[in-house]
Amino acid sequence: MNLQAVRAIYVFEMSRTGRTLMQSIVSPVISTSLYFVVFGAAIGSRITEIEGVSYGAFIVPGLIMLTLLTQSVANASFGIYFPRFTGTIYELLSAPISPFEIVLGYVGAAASKSIILGAIILLTAGLFVPLRIAHPFWMLAFLLLTAVSFSMFGFILGIWADGFEKLQIVPLLIITPLTFLGGSFYSIKVLPPFWQKVSLINPVVYLVSGFRWSFYSLADVSVPISIGMTFVFLAVCVAVIAWIFKTGYRLKT
Repeated sequence: MNLQAVRAIYVFEMSRTGRTLMQSIVSPVISTSLYFVVFGAAIGSRITEIEGVSYGAFIVPGLIMLTLLTQSVANASFGIYFPRFTGTIYELLSAPISPFEIVLGYVGAAASKSIILGAIILLTAGLFVPLRIAHPFWMLAFLLLTAVSFSMFGFILGIWADGFEKLQIVPLLIITPLTFLGGSFYSIKVLPPFWQKVSLINPVVYLVSGFRWSFYSLADVSVPISIGMTFVFLAVCVAVIAWIFKTGYRLKT
């Protein structure tokens, strides 16, 4: 493995975060804090507890997951789209580096940024509400698997997009609505039976449920199913990326 090439891609992507600190770190943290203030203060005054957990603490895993999903997709998609847009993708494709190493560099950097953001939000939320992590290992596992999975999805989106508009369509019209409807701010158990069944179609439900279980041992769906769905999504993304490099789909456009 060409670790030097992987490191070069990783360091370049991470250094871009340092150059755009307001956009990459400060802005998502402020946005998430506003969600926390609005939902925690407005709704929390009416819903004091959910299954023994204060509402403010209950929504923290959902807020972290919301940031994790959107930022993983955004960072990875822009990271690979920009070389295609400027034409420097040819330098990357002609270099002595394999497709696996390219994906490892870009996806690793995008996932790292998202995990850093998630950690910052977790620490910030701990200043306002009492938090407990019942299953630290699984909390880290869900955090890592989700960040890597959606960074891969963002990588696929960056290959698919042929304009900056398309980079925004999926996060704004699909990822964010699915996250809001995936139990980030409520338990799907409070929904009528019909809508509970409809919610199970939403893959984000399994991610949020599993992540929240790692905090409070509360889950809307079976934890093994949540873990299984996460691995299924990861496997699908790996298969699609492998197909992209095998066929050269839009890599040289």
